[in-house]
Amino acid sequence: MVTPRPVPPHDEGRDVPRADIHLTDVPRVAGGLGALWATVRHLQRDSGLARGAKALLAMNQAGGFDCPGCAWPEPAADDRSRFEFCENGAKAVAEEATTARATPDLFAQLSVDELRTLSDFELGQLGRLTHPMMLDETRHYRPISWERAIAVIADELRAAGPESTAFYTSGRTSNEAAFLYQLMGRMFGTNNFPDCSNMCHESSGNALLEVIGTDKGTVTLADFDHADLIFVIGQNPGTNHPRMLTTLRAAAQRGATIISINPLREVGLSRFAHPQHPLDLVRSVPLAKELVQVQIGGDQAFFLGIGKAVFELDADAPGERRAANTSPTVDVMEAATRLDLKFLTNKTDNFFAWRDHARSTPWSQITGCAGVDEPTIRRIAEQYISAKAVIACWAMGVTQHKHAVATIQEIVNVMLLGGNVGRRGAGLCPVRGHSNVQGDRTMGIDHHLKRHFLGPLGEVFGFTPPHIAGLDTVGTIKAMERGEISAVVFLGGNFLSATPDTNLTARCLERRGLTASISTKLNRTHLYPGKRALILPCLTRSEIDVQASGPQFVTVEDSMSNVHRSQGVLPQASPELRSEPWIVAALARALVGGHVPWTELAADYDRIRDRIGQVIPAFANFNERVRNDNGFVLPSSARDGTFSAVGGHARFTVWPLPDLSVPPGRLRMMTMRSHDQYNTTIYGLDDRYRGIRGERRVVFVHPADIVELGLVERQLVDLVSEWHDGERVAERFIVVPYDLPRRNCATYFPETNVLVPVDSVADRSNTPTSKSVIIRIRPRV
Repeated sequence: MVTPRPVPPHDEGRDVPRADIHLTDVPRVAGGLGALWATVRHLQRDSGLARGAKALLAMNQAGGFDCPGCAWPEPAADDRSRFEFCENGAKAVAEEATTARATPDLFAQLSVDELRTLSDFELGQLGRLTHPMMLDETRHYRPISWERAIAVIADELRAAGPESTAFYTSGRTSNEAAFLYQLMGRMFGTNNFPDCSNMCHESSGNALLEVIGTDKGTVTLADFDHADLIFVIGQNPGTNHPRMLTTLRAAAQRGATIISINPLREVGLSRFAHPQHPLDLVRSVPLAKELVQVQIGGDQAFFLGIGKAVFELDADAPGERRAANTSPTVDVMEAATRLDLKFLTNKTDNFFAWRDHARSTPWSQITGCAGVDEPTIRRIAEQYISAKAVIACWAMGVTQHKHAVATIQEIVNVMLLGGNVGRRGAGLCPVRGHSNVQGDRTMGIDHHLKRHFLGPLGEVFGFTPPHIAGLDTVGTIKAMERGEISAVVFLGGNFLSATPDTNLTARCLERRGLTASISTKLNRTHLYPGKRALILPCLTRSEIDVQASGPQFVTVEDSMSNVHRSQGVLPQASPELRSEPWIVAALARALVGGHVPWTELAADYDRIRDRIGQVIPAFANFNERVRNDNGFVLPSSARDGTFSAVGGHARFTVWPLPDLSVPPGRLRMMTMRSHDQYNTTIYGLDDRYRGIRGERRVVFVHPADIVELGLVERQLVDLVSEWHDGERVAERFIVVPYDLPRRNCATYFPETNVLVPVDSVADRSNTPTSKSVIIRIRPRV
């Protein structure tokens, strides 16, 4: 048994409410025996070892199913391990392969209001949904036939009308289901397609599309074999994308430099012991050579500082003055400089404007905003400009700020400066979260008007798609608040727990005429139902899917634009379950009917893929190409270095630095995941990589800030966010000291999503600013 940390001596005598919480030492190494033990423990608890092992041996294998967790790609089929899964992937499989069942008897016993008293973890432990259900007048969900459920939803949607309907999508939805879903919505007459990407990498897509012509990354997994410098920015792969650690381990072993840029020192980027390599259990592999602790939101200033330092490092090179003062037609061979002038001349625009901006920004402003000293920035800049091939990876630590788009474009600026976009071993790598969130966007789950997609869609299916831009997630919540959206359909996900401003969103959901969820397990969204509320249980990624034409597979697109197939191996949890494509096709047939052969499409997913290939040129011969064990990679003019989508020139951008000052007595809060969760799914109550056992309602604070604020370790407090429309409160949190920058703090979501105002969003991407919430800590009495 782990001994709790003792209360520090200076806390003695303080008469304040405290929690009895186990705080353990933060481990020195990620992975190892801890990962093995956690995998076994979760399989035993949820799926059973035999059932769980069967699923794990098929996961991420050719002919098997894609991990339901993150979107990190698999190696080529010939190079794939027999055990191509990580600890958190195993937890995800154990969670969906559970032997527990949430049957109609459970819902007959417990009303919606009684179920609300359970935690998110306890709700997940109730097990898989087994029957379609509809809420009755006693606020109990009761079983209903599939035919009746589909008819009720279609009737309610028609009564609401397309302008008052929103179709939400989770990133676990397959390409086939997503394509049918957006087709149904657009034939119904709406572009209201809020989805989970609006809350995570929408900032990445907007930023990249403007400057390099694609809303996706530019690297493949093979590029990591050739990079000699890898930035990992605002990202914790040890918890969120653990298979990435295998890639980083290989890079580190061959001599590549890994630099972590993150407010928190994360174990997963310090050292890694691969559980499948016995020697690692004795001698782990060091990963990041530099751990740069920017303040929360300081990444934009940090990368501007790298650019400024590079220019100053280069200032003494002969020929630099000529390069600086002549037109972009400078003779590259005559300019002795460490900059890639050939690339800058032939492949970019607006370089000189950005260079002048970087040079003229004072170091004091850069270091104050970044929270990093000048010598550190100069040291990283020296490593950058000396590297031959650089990859920049980032995740939600970058995307969920008001200045997120500017931050990502600042990263692009630095990468363009060294010619590190569009060539082998180098490029941009936004690491997506859910396993098919990128594929859903490719399939048309998008509230934006993409005419290159909508035009062919209308031609292939013989209708005119709506040409009014739709609503994203934040826009949908605001429209619900105004009473303009009266019906919402959820294709997977846990909308309420994933979105900001939890209390407001809950009130909005309960006032809708219809809430209908296509789900595998009970979640909090189901417990704040509209006047008509239905739950439609569906198959998981790991289950066998048999339709009228025989066994089926679906496809997904990983974070690096590789499209591949996924086919389940486990018996379905209940004979009443239906696949997502089947459910969407049945609803579409009832809602819009028409000349589309919905029943035939659901009977044979090859027919869906044939239609996808007709609409999206990159998916030509879809069925043939996806049956290759490695699938196929979608083309990208940014990856191949032509930048044809933006006229042949990537673009430098100029942005002012944000004001990251914090009022006295306040902290800037970021939300994050624990090691025992994936998005809003809670696998357990521990976070062993941060020294937490059996608790989630904690706030991590710098020890000096704890003293300055008059608090003590383990003190019970309330967190209060301050916004122009008033305060929001998250009650009963526990103060935990942690190594992070001063006047910054960190908490877990979804518990603190209640503190994120719905209209606190990133400029131009409308992503909630979940990594930048100003709070004060109020002691409980």
